[in-house]
Amino acid sequence: MNFDNTINTSTSIISYALCNMERKAVYPGSFDPITNGHVDIIERGLKIFDRIIVAVLENPKKQPLFSTKERVRMIHDIFSDQKRIEVQSFDGLLVDFVRENNATIVIRGLRAISDFEYEFQMTLMNRKLNPDIETLFMMPNISYSFLSSNLVKEVSMLGGRLTDLVPAEVEKKLKKSIQRTHL
Repeated sequence: MNFDNTINTSTSIISYALCNMERKAVYPGSFDPITNGHVDIIERGLKIFDRIIVAVLENPKKQPLFSTKERVRMIHDIFSDQKRIEVQSFDGLLVDFVRENNATIVIRGLRAISDFEYEFQMTLMNRKLNPDIETLFMMPNISYSFLSSNLVKEVSMLGGRLTDLVPAEVEKKLKKSIQRTHL
């Protein structure tokens, strides 16, 4: 038996399998609402991954402006022409959701150094819970580095202009939602 040939054949099979595996990532968040910063991360993530699952968190600690179903629908509508993006809601541990969806990568956006400490802690906890899951940190376009869902909601409540901060569909829904809460 030629040992060198066996190694080359095995390496070729593994390389072939890796090249033909779908590269799938999960991008979790509350997305209340989704902003252009989130959209930027998703679109740029598609340059790296074959499929991105946008995972909308049902977080009992937060009181969202939009229901989980509304947030999922908004994101689905924004990316309706993009077949490589899937939108799902989840509750519970992120590592469980990632495993259930046969992914191994989590995408997280970092706007500023202030985001890093929290994200670092979450990444280490996720790694402790499932060492097979890796986290990819992505910085948004500099135009969105200041942007957060909370800031968008505050600007909307105070009657500010949201153009270039959120997709047009989201801006309309924000205005309607703010009007409902002020009636």
